[in-house]
Amino acid sequence: MMFRILVSILITIYSSNVHGLENCNWKNKKGVPCITVSKTPNTSSFNEQGINKIVITKQDILKSGAIDINDILKLIPGLDIFQSGQMGQQTSIFTRGSESNHTLVLLNGIAINDQSTTDGLHDFGQDFIQTIQQVEIYKGSNGAHFGPSAIAGAVNFITDIDYTNTYSVSGFNFKNNSFDTNYTKINENDWHLNFKGSVVQSETDSAIAKGNEDDGARNFQINLNAIKWINENLKFKSTLYTRKTKADYDGSASNEVGYVANNIMYAFQSGLEHKAKNQDDNLTFHYHKYDRNYKDAGYLDEYYSEAFIIKGERGIQANNNFSFGYGSEYKYDWGNFENRGSYTASTKGHIKNLGIFINTGYRFNENLTLSGYARSDDHNTTGRNQTYKLNFIQNFNKLKFGATHTTGLRNPSLYELYGSDNYGISGNPNLNSEKSSTNEIFGEYQLSKKIKIKSTAYKTTISDRIESNSEYTRHENQLIDLNQEGLENELLFSGDIQNFSIFTNFSKSRKTDGSAQSRRPDLTFGLNYSRKVNLIFDSPFNINLNYKHTGKFIDYDGSVNSRQKDTDLVDLSITKDWYGNIISLNLSNLLNERYEKPATYSQNGRQFRIGLRRLY
Repeated sequence: MMFRILVSILITIYSSNVHGLENCNWKNKKGVPCITVSKTPNTSSFNEQGINKIVITKQDILKSGAIDINDILKLIPGLDIFQSGQMGQQTSIFTRGSESNHTLVLLNGIAINDQSTTDGLHDFGQDFIQTIQQVEIYKGSNGAHFGPSAIAGAVNFITDIDYTNTYSVSGFNFKNNSFDTNYTKINENDWHLNFKGSVVQSETDSAIAKGNEDDGARNFQINLNAIKWINENLKFKSTLYTRKTKADYDGSASNEVGYVANNIMYAFQSGLEHKAKNQDDNLTFHYHKYDRNYKDAGYLDEYYSEAFIIKGERGIQANNNFSFGYGSEYKYDWGNFENRGSYTASTKGHIKNLGIFINTGYRFNENLTLSGYARSDDHNTTGRNQTYKLNFIQNFNKLKFGATHTTGLRNPSLYELYGSDNYGISGNPNLNSEKSSTNEIFGEYQLSKKIKIKSTAYKTTISDRIESNSEYTRHENQLIDLNQEGLENELLFSGDIQNFSIFTNFSKSRKTDGSAQSRRPDLTFGLNYSRKVNLIFDSPFNINLNYKHTGKFIDYDGSVNSRQKDTDLVDLSITKDWYGNIISLNLSNLLNERYEKPATYSQNGRQFRIGLRRLY
């Protein structure tokens, strides 16, 4: 009882010197610790405010006590996470009720979805965030900004330099802990060199519901960043990022031993940034590789893919009211996989895509802005497809109102084009792209100096969906469309010592025949709360509490599609600056909710972690 009372008092805290951080200056030659500011692709000076963008900074990550990306994304209204077990297991994200392969994942604005997966989705269960500097979430169709596969939205990982040298340890026993470090050195010739590294290990209950043996995961990350100012207007940037996750998997409730997954990803980026008085230029070269294998009860499944991307972009502010931008992106993907055992499947091939994009923004006055974005993608199998976005924003004193119409697309994956399996399915190189059309209206009203209300309503139609035909012999574009609609509301309070937001999300995803999509809850709501608490110590405690209710949803329970239970999840963490040491206590699933999401896969009950973070 005493433990429960103590836990109820403790919430989340992060270092008090966070408030001293400033936004990153482009000419940050002195290496001032700062909050990263990144530019959304295909934008210019007067149209960036029309972007639905949620930024999770490094300070937000530390404050939350998050270990992997799921700890961050589960707090975002409109995103539903389904993980096949605990940490390190396969994870899908459903953004605004859309398909799991409709959320594009990027590294510093470059797409990194793995083309060796069957349908092109990204496995978020492999992404741990100790070396990630910032996470950006874009809800809604963003094809005009990022290209194919951003029908529902995008998640962008930023690997910028962290100018605060630290190391930290956390955990609750020898099998559940983590260690990470960050070190930056500035040379006399203006080279900024940064190293980040981390190790995370976890061992919990069986991934399969009611399993009999423990499953675990171990993750390794390395991130190297370099910046060099060539002159006052030009700088060179480079990043090397790699991660490896080894995790135990379960085949079934009666067959839990002998399933191990190794997931490795390497990425390298290098490029130039140029800034003049009214002009920004970026040129980026990118390469990434996935090397995945799964030991499946004596069999080995192997998956490989590689991608090369070159991207250039220019933004121009023509005058005080008009801005525009343009650019191009070329992407070449190659991949293959061989799936052995009782189920066999394989594929091999390449795809290439050339994207050309433009944008414009016109500010009629201080209260009215009109924006337009367009992109054309020329794919080697689906041909040329266009996406566009129109947005306007009007301010009326305390009221901000806007409306957006946007389109998106998803090109078929390598498996959908060229793959085959032992059930007789074969690829179809004549597939068309999936397409979407979205209308969105949003409003923001400032009730007082500290309180405001935000509301967004959206409706999306997705056509030409790619699925196997009724005979399960090949992939085809289906005639049954998807309709998604929703309403997102949020009340925000920003004070001197406390902040909170209350949110509700009503979402509906249906086929045109009226049937519900599985794993799409219609209702979520919750609360995010943070507060500084001054007790008898020199520096305050900083408190953060996150609560999220997820409504019932349809899922396959092993025999039939059935309605799964709703959940109430509460996370809590505490940090305090104690003579230069940041001490933290983090509790996840405080109410010890026992649930399966997806069905037949158990999730962790209550867990706590104690951490120490030290600057050097």
